[in-house]
Amino acid sequence: MDLDAYTYVHRPAWDRLDHLASRRKKLTGAESDELVRLYRLTSQQLARLQSRKGDPEIVAGLSAILTRARGRALGAQQDTWREIGRFLTHTFPAAVYRAWPWWVSVAAVFLAGSTALAAWVAESESARRHLGLDTDTDRLTRPGGEFETYYFEHSHQAFAAKVWTNNAWVAAMALFTGVLILPAVWVILMNGLNLGVSAGLMADAGRLDSFFGYILPHGMLELTAIFVAGGAGLKLGWTLIDPGREGRAQALARQGRTTAAIASGLVGVLLVSGFLEGFVTPSTLPTAARIGVGALAEIGFLVYVFGRGRRVVLAQQEQQELEASGPGEHMTSYRAAKVPSEPVASVAT
Repeated sequence: MDLDAYTYVHRPAWDRLDHLASRRKKLTGAESDELVRLYRLTSQQLARLQSRKGDPEIVAGLSAILTRARGRALGAQQDTWREIGRFLTHTFPAAVYRAWPWWVSVAAVFLAGSTALAAWVAESESARRHLGLDTDTDRLTRPGGEFETYYFEHSHQAFAAKVWTNNAWVAAMALFTGVLILPAVWVILMNGLNLGVSAGLMADAGRLDSFFGYILPHGMLELTAIFVAGGAGLKLGWTLIDPGREGRAQALARQGRTTAAIASGLVGVLLVSGFLEGFVTPSTLPTAARIGVGALAEIGFLVYVFGRGRRVVLAQQEQQELEASGPGEHMTSYRAAKVPSEPVASVAT
């Protein structure tokens, strides 16, 4: 079976099923019958795709459509708080987990580049000249200098709001300019440059302890959020270049929805990071305690993604296997109650 041709032929029916399942208006009797018929056909088509090792993204998309259609057909009512809970416990962690090879790669390149730049700036005066840095950096690096007073210039609440807004803007730029690739790379590069230069200047002044004491409490979670945004953005851009078995527009729309889900979830992650930067970083707690709080937040996020997110993805794969083993069987009783029996159209392969 030509999987590309198969997808192309049946795409309109899948889109129609998605439209019926997602409509807020009550379906007419004819539309309800159409929903059930398309559900059964799409279940069979999904099984065929799975048996022939179809594109995982297409399979996952069809499974999501079938889930919505099943809920609509069985009369499940949407509850706003339940939907929010499902987003936090399923949609967001699973989306971040699926993108982990991208954002972990971004993190590795970012940290390696920033470290190399910091070492260069710390050891070479010519490096500072090439970067256009002021030769007199005492105002920035001395105890009580600009690097440290930055965290005390505003009230805790105002500072937290400021950094949250700024970080959300940086993450949004990395996410949604990723479709063009180069702008997202530029955003990440500029953040790496700023971090590397600051670390190099503080290292040259013999004050790396202060640098890490003020960066790590909030920076671990903040940088992870930026890495996730950058990785998801670059994945979106790569989808435009290589859409796989789907048409370019369909693949981009699918990945765009995933990117939007990640963007929504990162708002909350950056809110936590902003709270840490506004209230924990400049606090009077010992340095070890402040770093410990930041480490707990970072570990919590990673456990959330690689624990909860991974479990959700595995559960979805198991659900796909169940759909493949008995497509449409759980709809039989509902079908019988709704309309008289009728033959199901055969699916061309």
